[in-house]
Amino acid sequence: MVAKKHLKPVTYHRYLMGKVRPAYIKRVGRALMEQYPDRFSDDFEHNKQVVGQLVEGASKRVRNRIAGYITSQVKRLKEASEEGEESVKTSEEGGS
Repeated sequence: MVAKKHLKPVTYHRYLMGKVRPAYIKRVGRALMEQYPDRFSDDFEHNKQVVGQLVEGASKRVRNRIAGYITSQVKRLKEASEEGEESVKTSEEGGS
């Protein structure tokens, strides 16, 4: 018999990899964000209502998946813009 190795589960993988979503969720989410950029926020409940109004005929599950994708993208963009502002502030202060 071959002894099985007991491997320690990797718990940090959630922070290294993105969530896997179907391409149609991403495609619809990106299209909605391009057409209506000012209607979405980082609040899932708000985005769920907006997606429900904009996408007709979508099931509750699809609506929630699209709203979740949009919420994560808005949060990611907001964090990226805040990091950019901070780096500009520190370079202005340090360079003078």
